[in-house]
Formats: sequence, structure tokens, C-alpha cells
Amino acid sequence: MTESGSKILRRFKRHWQLKVWIEIILYALGASILAYFLSQNLIYCIGVFSVVCILVFIFFKPQNINLQIVIRYIDKQLVSAENSTGLLLMPQEHLSSIARLQRYKVENELNQNLKTIKPPDRLIRGAIVLGVLTFIGFVVHQFNLVDDLNPSRQIKVPEERIIFTPTDSSAIKTPPPILKSQLLTIEYPKYTRTASFQTSDMEVKALEGSKLTWQIKFDREIESVTMESMGNSYPMKFIKGKYTRTSTATSSGFYSFRFIDEYGVAYVSKLYAIEVQKDQKPVLEIKGLKQFTSFSFDANKNLAFNTLIKDDFGVANAYIIATVSKGSGESVKFREERLGFDTGVVIGGKKQNLFKNINLNLLKMEPGDELYFYVEALDQKHPKPNISRSETFFAVIKDTITDRFAVEGTMGVDLMPDYFRSQRQLIIDTEKLLKDKPKLLSQEFKFKSNELGFDQKVLRLKYAEFMGDESEFTHTPGESEETHDHEEDHDHDHEEEDPLAAYTHKHDSENEHNLVEEDGKKEDPLEEYLHNHDDPEESTLFTKSLKSMLRQALNEMWDAELHLRLYQPEKSLPYQYRALKLIQKIKNSARIYVHRIGFDPPPIKADKRLTGKINEVKGYQKREEVSVPVLHPNIRKTILRLETLIQREDSITDIDKVLFKQAGNELAEIAIENPGKYLETLQKLKQITEIKETPESILIDVQKGLYPVLPQAYPNPVKIEKVNSDINQLLLKELEIND
Repeated sequence: MTESGSKILRRFKRHWQLKVWIEIILYALGASILAYFLSQNLIYCIGVFSVVCILVFIFFKPQNINLQIVIRYIDKQLVSAENSTGLLLMPQEHLSSIARLQRYKVENELNQNLKTIKPPDRLIRGAIVLGVLTFIGFVVHQFNLVDDLNPSRQIKVPEERIIFTPTDSSAIKTPPPILKSQLLTIEYPKYTRTASFQTSDMEVKALEGSKLTWQIKFDREIESVTMESMGNSYPMKFIKGKYTRTSTATSSGFYSFRFIDEYGVAYVSKLYAIEVQKDQKPVLEIKGLKQFTSFSFDANKNLAFNTLIKDDFGVANAYIIATVSKGSGESVKFREERLGFDTGVVIGGKKQNLFKNINLNLLKMEPGDELYFYVEALDQKHPKPNISRSETFFAVIKDTITDRFAVEGTMGVDLMPDYFRSQRQLIIDTEKLLKDKPKLLSQEFKFKSNELGFDQKVLRLKYAEFMGDESEFTHTPGESEETHDHEEDHDHDHEEEDPLAAYTHKHDSENEHNLVEEDGKKEDPLEEYLHNHDDPEESTLFTKSLKSMLRQALNEMWDAELHLRLYQPEKSLPYQYRALKLIQKIKNSARIYVHRIGFDPPPIKADKRLTGKINEVKGYQKREEVSVPVLHPNIRKTILRLETLIQREDSITDIDKVLFKQAGNELAEIAIENPGKYLETLQKLKQITEIKETPESILIDVQKGLYPVLPQAYPNPVKIEKVNSDINQLLLKELEIND
């Protein structure tokens, strides 16, 4: 069905105007989104949208697109129209026969080719502008690049002036200097990306590490201006007609201004609070993961979870600390790895949702291995960032093929003592010494090697004692200590000490008593667990094969100790490994089994039983006087002194001012936590410290303000002694007789 030419032209015009309007909206929408990111104010955003719409409308003028413009555009785009599109708007009765034929031809051409002709538009350009403005707004908002452009975040500047009061009104000879201007500039640390701002309000609330700059200007130059803070006085520099001081906000406190005019009269201001806010640590929240997860060997061993990280000034880095545990007992090994998240960390982002999928197979974990991991996040605080870590999560691959000891009617007892597990530590320390050898001095290296040799010696002696051998540190039973000490002194006096005595096997001379049986043998620590029916040497816990392995392990320890003493730890390691291997074999095979486990009480002497004598039982009694420190001693003294001053029994002296100043320091430490509660009392206390003539009402207010600072007193019941007269004593006796 063909459409008339006039309708085609009008529809083409509406389509053209619609595209222009869409382009206008794209520009206005991009500008409004940028404004919203900057201001966080919806009304401001709507205003920007309206203004941009009006400006772009005036520039593009979509209402000027009429049919004549459409005709010229179609004639230019459609060559077959032969510049005759205008005939479609003329009445047919006013056209000649040739013109009617031409009109009919143009109308057919438009119906056939109109789909190939599109109105001119710049929608792609509008979409690009919208995307660019949106991206800029997002970046500016995310990184806080232009907070000073945000009207809702601008600091309101009050017009409160600093009021100075003379300390001695009687000394005023001329009008005091007039304060012309006051200004406080707060510059946040660079890592916060927060713009600095200025205010005339002297009450400071700033982030820790911010740079604070005070500037005050008088109508004339005066002698000196100082800032007093927490008992310290800081002079202000005179720069370009203003008194200036710069400081870094490190802790909360209070401060005031003090100046002396050219005639020597001192003026002080009221106290102002400095509230320092600390940079908060990142907040971590792990979602979609249980505290403990176990996998079978043939399962899909993946740990997938999300980590939500929030920080007030942006996250600098986040990662996962994973520790893989392999083996058990003394053969356990640990491997620590630092894993990144699958989704990258946006540096400076205040809120980030990170995803991680940990594949246990990629960590080379086997059945029985365990994984421990936690998430650490760092913010951008400089120079030392705040670090937060999540709780620790666990994952394990079940080991279904491990042989385990089972209790069936009897109970297995592992008789290997704890020190049988210390040879592994000696190996670790020796390997570490070899690794650190290039960094150590020769003397230090030899010292550590000799220390390891001593540790190996102690371990060997313990093993030898366990086997029933005599220790080098013991003497023959029955020999008195005095005799032993005397013989040692005698030997030291008359014999030279053999430097190789501790490193060699002596099978003769003084070690001959180890080769023959003696009457007094050292008590075997395992004797009470064994049935010794024959020779004790043959009736030990171990079989001959186990005894030979332990003896072989002791020989390996001899050689390991020798090389350590000779400063050759690399030659000692093979012997240590062989000794450890032998000990492990003994530990796995040396078990005994008992049928029951019970409590065996110590024997009771029959002659002492049921006698009821407790003469030898001694009690324990301890007396100690605990002195409780007095809290806020200067505040207590100030309250008492103010009571005297209120009664007008005395006047304020220089000693009182020192006391009031010390009490003010104590009160300032308390007021830091709650400045709104004690600030007024602190200001008045400073006033009576500085100003000579103080009205009685201020003294009363200060005393009332100091009372709540003191801790609450609890009643302390005590026994009160009363003196009774002789008549009262006689009356009490008569009452007792009558009863």
C-alpha cells in the first residue's frame, strides 16, 4: 500500500526532530549524572539536567526543522527524485500534466527508497558524551578528587570570634588590641584524597596526621602570641602581618591562645577542643564459606567464596595467606603461600567485593593434608597502613588409607619419651646454620656450631640413660657429694683437662666401670613397668634388635656431635639423618599393652594411721598490705581549697594557681574522652588560674564540676569501740545473774 507524499514528508520530519530531542536528553543526562556524583544531591542534579536541556535546545533548535528543510535534505540524498520532492506539497489541480507525472514518479520513488534515507543524527556522539561524563563522575566520586565541589560536604564557617580576657584588669592602661581575623586551615593526609578546607571555628575535628595551621591577626603589632596546650606553651610566628602556628594532629586535647600587648598586659582566650579521629581499619566479611570444610579424595576440591572489604578512605591491597600442612608428628612440613583474588583489587576503592576459587589440587595437596588460610586487607594510611585480617578457615582432604591404632580389650601405650622427638629440631637448626653461614662471622659460626654439638650431646646422654647407661653427670651410688666434689677439685689441681675427652669413645681408663658389672647400678626409669625375672640388661623393654638399633643411633649421634664440635655441620647432617631414621623405626615398633589402667595410691604407714596427730602438718599464712593509689589527687586538693576560697577565708595565691593548673591537666586527660561534659568546667578552672579577680560564682561552678570526676565512694564498715562506764558494767552483770 502506497502512502501519499505529504504524509511521508511529515513523518520524516517528526522522526528527525525526535532524534534531535534524544540527543539533547543524552547530553543533559550525562551532565546531571556527573553533577550527582559530585554533589550527592538530587535537587542539584535535576537543576543541572534542566539547565543543560535548555542550553542544548537553544543550540540545536529542533523546532526549526520544517518541511522545506526535509525536502532539501531528501533531494540531496535521493538522486532519482530529480530535485522534484517539492511537488508533493503542491495541489494537483495547480500542476501541469508533466508536473503531475513527475510528482507521481517522485512519490513512487519515496515509497520504494525511503527506508534507505535516514534523518541526520548524532546519537552516537551523544552516547559517547554520556558514557564519558558518567565515567568521570564515578572516578571522581570513588577517589574523592573534588570534595570541595560538593555543596553538601562544604564546611559551614561560623563567625564566632576569639574573645580575650585580661589576666589583670587593673593593669590595663590603653584599649586592648582588636582581633581582625582568625583562620584555621585543616589539610588531610594526601592518601585520603580529601581537599583541605578553612574555617574560623577554633574547635578542631580532624583525622589523625592532618596538618593544622592557625592564623590570627590583630589591628596592631603586639609583643608576643603563644598557644598553650596540655601544659605546654608554643610561640606563634609573625608572618606577613599574621601570627601563625602549624602543627600535626596526633592526639586529642585542649588549647588556648595567650598574648601580651606592648604594655606588658597579658590576655587569655577560652579553651578549645582538638578531637583527633583515627583512620579505621578495613572491615572484612567473608561470604559463602564454612569455617571447616572437608573433601574426599575423589571429590571436586574447590573452595569458592566472596570477600566484602570496606574502608573509610580506600583499600590499598588485599590477599590470602594460605598454609598447607603435610605429614604428621615430627615429619610434618608447612608451606605458606600468598594468593591473590580472581577479581583484581581496585586501589583506592572504598567498597570492594572480591571473589576467589581455591583449587586444592593446584596447591598440590594430597590425602591427609590440611589447608589453613585467612584474608588480610591493607588500607592506604601512610606511612604505616592499617591491617585487618579475617578469622582462619580450614580445609582438609580425608585420608582413608592411613593405618591407625585401635583399642580392643587392651590399650596401647607408646613408651617413647618426648625427647625422642627432638632430633628433628637439631636437623632443622643445623640446616639453618648452614644457610646463614655466609652472613655470619667465623667466630659466631663456630660458637653456634659448638652449641648445637652440646645439644646433640645432651640428647645422646638422655637416650643412653633411657637404655640404662650411666650419665656423665652422675657419680657412683653411695659416694657422698662432698667426696665427689673433693675428688673433682683434686683432679683439677693435679691433672690437665683433656680437650678431646667429650668427643671420643673411651673404652679404658676412667670409663672401665662401664664395661664391668657393679654392685650399685643406676635405677632404670622403666623398672616399675617391667617384670624383671632375669638379668636386667636382658629384661628391658626392647628386644635385641631394637636395642641394637638404639645403640647404633647413639653411635651416629657420637659422630654427629664430633663434627659439630669440629665446626663441620655439613658433615654432621648425614649422621643426624641416620640417627633420626633409626629413632623413627624404634618409635613405631616399641609399644607395650596393659589390660587395665588404674590409680595406685601411695603406701600408708600403719603406725601413723588413725592416730589423729597433725603436729607435722604445717599451715601457710601470708599477710600483705595492698596500697590503693589515690585517683586524681590534685583535683581532690582543689575541691578542698575551693571550699576555703568560697568562704572568703583566704585569697588565691601563686601556690593555688600551680595547684589549679595541675588539677586542670588531670581534668584534661579525662575530658579528652568526653569533651562536651567537662569542657565548661575546664574553661572556668583555667580562668581562675589565669585571672586574679575571680567572682565567687565561678569558684562554686568549678567545685560542682569537679565533684563528678571523683570515683564514687563506697561505705567501709568498721568496728567501733565504745567506752562503757562502771554503772553500765554493773547493770550488765545484774542482767546476766537474773537470766
